[in-house]
Amino acid sequence: MSKFSILTSLLAVTLLFQACSKEDKSHDTTNKANQEANALLATNQFVLKSLDNKEYVIEKKADGFALKGAKGKVIILDVFATWCPPCQAEASHLASLQKKYKNDLKVIGITVEENIPNTKLENFRKQFGATYTLVNSSENMRLINEIAAKLKIGRNFGIPLMALYKDGKLINFYQGATEEEFIESDIKKALGK
Repeated sequence: MSKFSILTSLLAVTLLFQACSKEDKSHDTTNKANQEANALLATNQFVLKSLDNKEYVIEKKADGFALKGAKGKVIILDVFATWCPPCQAEASHLASLQKKYKNDLKVIGITVEENIPNTKLENFRKQFGATYTLVNSSENMRLINEIAAKLKIGRNFGIPLMALYKDGKLINFYQGATEEEFIESDIKKALGK
C-alpha cells in the first residue's frame, strides 16, 4: 500500500506542476502569438544578395511576387543550377532579353544549390554569359519553395524554372528549356508592346 501512496503522491505533484506551468505560460501565449504574427509578416519578404553585394527584396503578393522598387517592370525569377545543361543554355537568352529590355525587365537568377561558393556562380556567369543578376543567399531555398507552392508544381519540379511577374501578378511560367521568342512574347504582352 505504501508504494501505491508514493505513486499517487508523485502523480499528484506532477499534475500540480504541469497545471502551474500551463498557467505561467498563458502570459507567454500572447507574446508567442505576437512573435508568430511578426514572423508571418517577415515571411512575405525575401532579401537576396547578389554577386555584386546588392540586396534585392522580393515581396510575396496575393497573385505572385514583386521586386521592391520595380513597379511597372517585368521580373523573371529564374530558378537554376550551375551544373544543369538547359540552365546553362538558357543563360545567354536571359542575358540577351535583359539587355534588350533593360529599362522594363529585371532577370534574377536564383540557384537551387545551397552553400555554393560565389566563385562557382562567377564561373557560370563567365562561361555561359549570364550577365543578369545572380543571387546567392540563405533565402534562396525559402523563396524557391514559395514560388513552387504558388505555381502549384510541387517540390520536385524541373529546372530551369522561370516565372514572369509584373507588379506582383503572374504573367507565365516555364519549366525546362524554353525558346527565347516565347519568353520575349510574354514580356511584350505584359509591357503592352
